[in-house]
Amino acid sequence: MRQQAAGQRSRRQTAPPRPPLELQAKGILAAEAVPEGPESITDIHNELEFTQWYHDLEDSLLETSYDEYQACLQELQMSKSHLDALLSDSSSTLDVLTSLSQDFKAVEAQTSNFQKQCEGLLSAQKRDSELATDVQENLQYYDFLDPASRRLNAPGAGNTVRGQEFSDMLRRLDECLDYMETHPEQKEASVYRSRYRLLLTRALTLIRGHFVSSLRDVYVSVSKKIADKQLNDTTMSALLYAKFRVGAPELKQIGVEIQKRAVPPLDPEQGSEAEYQSLLNELHANYAAIRGKLIIPLVRKNLNDIAQAPSTSKDLVSFARGSISYVRGICLDEFDLWGELFHGYGGLYEFLETICEPLYDHLRPRILHEDKIVRLCQLCSLLQTRYLFDQDEEAETADANQLDFHSLIQPALEDVQTRLVFRAQAFLRDEIERYKPRPEDLDYPPRNKQASISVTEGQISGKKVTPADVLVNISKPTKQSEDGVDTSEQDLKWDFESQTSLIGWYPTLRKAIWLLSRIYRLVNSTVFDDLAHQIVHQTTLSLHYASTLISNKSASTDGQLFLMSHLLILKQQIVAFDIEYVAPEVSFDFSGVTSTFWELRERGRLFNPRNLMRLVGHGLLPRVVENMLDAKVELDGRLRTVINDFINGFATKMTASLPVKFVDTRNLQRGELIYPTCRNIEKEVPALRTILNDYLDDARMKETLIGAVQDRVIQMYEDFFGKYTSSEKNKGKPVSKKGKGREDAVWDVDTFADWCEGIFRVGISEQVDDDDEFASRSVSRTGSL
Repeated sequence: MRQQAAGQRSRRQTAPPRPPLELQAKGILAAEAVPEGPESITDIHNELEFTQWYHDLEDSLLETSYDEYQACLQELQMSKSHLDALLSDSSSTLDVLTSLSQDFKAVEAQTSNFQKQCEGLLSAQKRDSELATDVQENLQYYDFLDPASRRLNAPGAGNTVRGQEFSDMLRRLDECLDYMETHPEQKEASVYRSRYRLLLTRALTLIRGHFVSSLRDVYVSVSKKIADKQLNDTTMSALLYAKFRVGAPELKQIGVEIQKRAVPPLDPEQGSEAEYQSLLNELHANYAAIRGKLIIPLVRKNLNDIAQAPSTSKDLVSFARGSISYVRGICLDEFDLWGELFHGYGGLYEFLETICEPLYDHLRPRILHEDKIVRLCQLCSLLQTRYLFDQDEEAETADANQLDFHSLIQPALEDVQTRLVFRAQAFLRDEIERYKPRPEDLDYPPRNKQASISVTEGQISGKKVTPADVLVNISKPTKQSEDGVDTSEQDLKWDFESQTSLIGWYPTLRKAIWLLSRIYRLVNSTVFDDLAHQIVHQTTLSLHYASTLISNKSASTDGQLFLMSHLLILKQQIVAFDIEYVAPEVSFDFSGVTSTFWELRERGRLFNPRNLMRLVGHGLLPRVVENMLDAKVELDGRLRTVINDFINGFATKMTASLPVKFVDTRNLQRGELIYPTCRNIEKEVPALRTILNDYLDDARMKETLIGAVQDRVIQMYEDFFGKYTSSEKNKGKPVSKKGKGREDAVWDVDTFADWCEGIFRVGISEQVDDDDEFASRSVSRTGSL
């Protein structure tokens, strides 16, 4: 481009230059100024002359302007040469710059290559450094094997377990093991892992050996001092506990090293023991064995002393109170000492159970030989109220840092409860189920005059009897006093033979209520419910049997009222015991199957398919039998039955004179159909109130029964009146069902009901015995009330 531009400039400069405008103007002016000579234009006559004149003129003009043109030409030539020099200089400069640019590009390319080479060297250096660091880090887990092996296998290695360096070495071994387990792809990882595991086992074994040897040294020292001389309680306590507490912090610190490595397996379904758990178990077992050699003989000796003491040798409750309190104190001391030597309480309660075994050995035979239910109840109450917690409170206040003594005493409580249930069943069998009534037990109603049988409010009908408040408030056994007060006088008041409030009750009822009040809340609720249903069932049968004997001896009403009053008492008493419904016992009866197969076998048709299919629904399958014993339902049923029998019996007796067949009333005296019945009712109502007063003291109960008898009498009269009106209608003598009717006829039902209300006087507590007032309510010959 630069060369083309230079060529164009040279071509422009070679073209003939035109004179400048100023020179052209000057030439024109000079031409105009040339004077006309002889050879002027006027002398030109032809073209030749003109041409000659023109050339002459032109030459003269050129000569005139030659100097100026020459000067201009010189200037132009000088400018041209200057411009050519500039162009040459520019071209050379451009060439130099082009060369410099090419040199710079070459240097730039070389610099880039050098930079890349340097970066490659730096990355290689960094990679090599990291590789060297990784190799060094990996090698440190392998290099630790030799120094650890030399240290753990050196003589006297067990003496170094208490130092901080030993703990650091264990931590280092754990890190090496973790590394080997997380890098199984390395060539020697499995070999080194097994070796490190052996070293860790060796280190923990050294800890166990040192721990056990330290305890054994203390044991030897203590046992030697105990054997040398008799010691008092303070010195004995200092030897048994203070000596063990001296080195307890250091032993606990090294024992934790074993415990924190006794981790359970990740997969619980494997059933494998936690790693190094056996070492921890050996630690606990050795400690328990060493402490047991010191504590258990002392516990046996002190329990023998307690058992031989005059105050506790024959009294089960006193012995249990003293021995359990002593053993509990020992367990609390051992609990505290265990916490100073171990972190956590795993294995502690197994050790404490061995300490409690002498207590069980003393208590269990005494419990099995104890026949008095009162003593068993007192012992059971003592264990529950003093050493056991309520389940709801236990769930809220459970603290792992406190001794759970109720779990240790639970076997003794179970033994007492088992024995109590056994004695209760024996008492039920001997004193209630097999009870033979004495003549004085059946002396009713005179026996009622010895004591008042009071029945509280209750609703009586033919369908439902609603129990009211408890008749006699039999309090529960009181808690044993903490100061050990003799409770022999308190026990006497629980003897059912001495309770004056229960004298009027039938013996089996009195014993049943006493037994229920004794075992209530002392045994498992399910066991109590089952036993309570049996007690109520057998008591109901006993009362029913006694009522039958009383009915045969005296009168049926006496037997019915005896059974009614005692069943009401029983029903109201068991409300306080919260007896739950007993689930039915389901069993299978295979007697039909056995008999069917014997029958087929005898007939020789055992393998006949037709006979087998025919007998599928006739005894080949076992029958499901439900033995459901719900004493509450049974009691309600018997109570309804006896109440209905009593009501129907008295109502039938009052209306016995009502005729069954009807004759012409014109041959009868006036009022002969209704008058005997009315007289009979007037006679029986006082007798009804008298017999109710002999058995019941509750006025509402008596009035309810009297009202029920009245309703039944009216119902029976209504049946009689219906038959009477039907008979009269058949004779052509219709009888109006409203109004009093003729004097010699019977009353309608409403009239008879109004009259009965005046006779029965239901709801009126005071009975008027005045003959005049009684006669005023009797039946007049006019049929008025």
